[in-house]
Amino acid sequence: MNVVVKEAAKEAVSPSLHSRCVLITGATGAIGGALANAYADPSTHLVLHGRQQEKLEALATTCRQKGAQVTLSTINLTDDHALKSWLAEVCAQQVPDILIANAGKNTHPQGPDILEPWADVQALLDINLKTPIAMVQHLVPAMQTRGSGQLVLISSLAAWHGLPTTPSYSASKAGIKAYGEGLRGLLAPHGIGVTVVMPGYVTSPMCEAMPGPKPWEWPPERAAKVIKRGIAANRARISFPFPLNFGTWWLAVLPAGVSQWLIERLGFNHSGDTPHD
Repeated sequence: MNVVVKEAAKEAVSPSLHSRCVLITGATGAIGGALANAYADPSTHLVLHGRQQEKLEALATTCRQKGAQVTLSTINLTDDHALKSWLAEVCAQQVPDILIANAGKNTHPQGPDILEPWADVQALLDINLKTPIAMVQHLVPAMQTRGSGQLVLISSLAAWHGLPTTPSYSASKAGIKAYGEGLRGLLAPHGIGVTVVMPGYVTSPMCEAMPGPKPWEWPPERAAKVIKRGIAANRARISFPFPLNFGTWWLAVLPAGVSQWLIERLGFNHSGDTPHD
């Protein structure tokens, strides 16, 4: 009984007593979950969104054991009305100090010379590109009023140059990269920082399902540590691992014909047959 009372009292604590609020979407994914664990401490109110209810609740339990207050949501992020209502509720309690728009998905051609199914492409663009932009639209006014905030948008090293194995995914990540870069200068005078994260391969079911080689793959805990450190420094771009980032950056710099020849030579021109996460 005492344990139940203590847990109830912990949940009754007002979020305003916590020094910061961190909102993370895609918290049931590998990077999102690792970031939630990295930020969980007694001074933090975590607002976690994920599609997998049981996994989300298990993550919340772990974070609460570290002293964090945790609020959960499983709303449909691509439903703009539901998204707007949810974010209004969040801001009514405590305007997020940090938004990490991590939710995303992948798709790829199911065979050589076959385009990705249009329904899959639409769903990918909705969650990878439109949803983070919608979240920015809904949260920035509250951050402006307060005079501070940090927006963290998850791109990918695939944003440097489109890969034949994942053309739509590459396009969505290039789009959110460009959006974040433009947004940073726009919002800086209002005290709002913007960080674009460009990970390489991070161990996860989604990563495993992606076709092609996966050099310099990182565990999610390592990725979360680097991302958290970069956010604290308000870095414009967080990209890793260095060898893969350096190589993919050159794909954006070199003449397109040379880059595409290199991509083919490295084995990124053939699609697998495993569906995305």
